[in-house]
Amino acid sequence: MIDLQNLKDYIFDIVGALYEVHTELGPGLNEYCYQEGLRLQLEEQGIPYQKELTIHPTYHGKEMEAVYRVDFLCKGDIIVECKSVDELNGDMRAQLYNYMRLLKCTCGIIVNFAGKKAEVERYFYDDQTRNILTVDGRSVHKYRQ
Repeated sequence: MIDLQNLKDYIFDIVGALYEVHTELGPGLNEYCYQEGLRLQLEEQGIPYQKELTIHPTYHGKEMEAVYRVDFLCKGDIIVECKSVDELNGDMRAQLYNYMRLLKCTCGIIVNFAGKKAEVERYFYDDQTRNILTVDGRSVHKYRQ
């Protein structure tokens, strides 16, 4: 079982960086502006990251040609997906969940910068149970065993 409190503490600085970007840039810009702002903020805070990390799913242990690009991989195991949309939807969340599963990342954050306030959702992936959990431990998605 994963320790949700430790994970929430572990991503605290990244969540803070997201709010800082929104405070500085405000609502209404496109996704790429917020990504660039986040890149600069992560650098200012000294948080290690990779931007637009390319991943290839595998099939029977073989890498597929299919390509996905993760907006940010922070600290080596925290996925951050940036959006600037009217509202987050199930497809956007599923994208994050799939990235978490494919990379076996325990932490995932999706942020919507479009509104007056940044909308930040945090999720955790338990590789043993293959469950995606909310910050309160509620299961939102389970992958087949």
